[in-house]
Amino acid sequence: MRARLIVFPVKGRNWCFSRSTDPLVSDSGSGNTPSTLKDLWKKISFNSNPNANSSSNANANVNPFAANAELVVDFVSNKMNKAWISLEKAPEGTFKRKIHGVGLKLLARVKPSEIFLKSITNEVSHVEVTYPSSLNARLVRRRLRHIASRGSIIHKKYLYGSVTLLPLTSAFMVLPLPNIPFFWCLFRTYSHWRALQGSEKLLQLVSDSPKTPDGNGVEHGTKKLLNSPWVLQPSKELEELLHQGDEHDDLNKQAILKVCKAFDLNSNDVLKYRVTV
Repeated sequence: MRARLIVFPVKGRNWCFSRSTDPLVSDSGSGNTPSTLKDLWKKISFNSNPNANSSSNANANVNPFAANAELVVDFVSNKMNKAWISLEKAPEGTFKRKIHGVGLKLLARVKPSEIFLKSITNEVSHVEVTYPSSLNARLVRRRLRHIASRGSIIHKKYLYGSVTLLPLTSAFMVLPLPNIPFFWCLFRTYSHWRALQGSEKLLQLVSDSPKTPDGNGVEHGTKKLLNSPWVLQPSKELEELLHQGDEHDDLNKQAILKVCKAFDLNSNDVLKYRVTV
């Protein structure tokens, strides 16, 4: 799967890293997510069966434990998304709608870099990095490697912390009210897991034989850059949009919204980069 990444400075040393939402690319893993516990058990049993895996070339080199863990995470994520949608559709003034409002306030505190790393799924095999033409390609590459390596360290630490809090917050299940702390810790565990996976995947992609903007074919061992899993692509359009909204090394809101519209970015996530990384 191809992913288009948009990179540009927002405010001072704060850079935006965001994945463009391509409507032509669908999530290939969504159709394989089991919807019931019975289906989940069947898939786990199939992955754990060495005879079944050996007969399938696609699953021959897949670690059964990692595949089953991925299935469980996707199953729990699917259930959480459905529960969140039901809260969102609740009538105004109801208790469910109030819980949805609390959830929105908590989600607003999630850093945009975490959202970006979560968007780099295991299905991504090639990334196209679009950046302003005035920036140095090596600087863009270093910043990508930095956010990937930094994310792998941070989200691994917070993943362990969230997992540790799960048994503690589960004690509130005895109360008649919804256990918001438990479900929040469960969501943060899932979110840090996905961000960690995305960090490692991005670091793997951008560390392999980059292709330079001028298209020169330089060999990396026996592998040529034409087969690189990532490409740096300078953009004059992005450069012009940034210049229109440049205010003392700080992009204004209107300029960011224009960039989001032109490159299919989530404006709410991008605007967060003005105050946090």
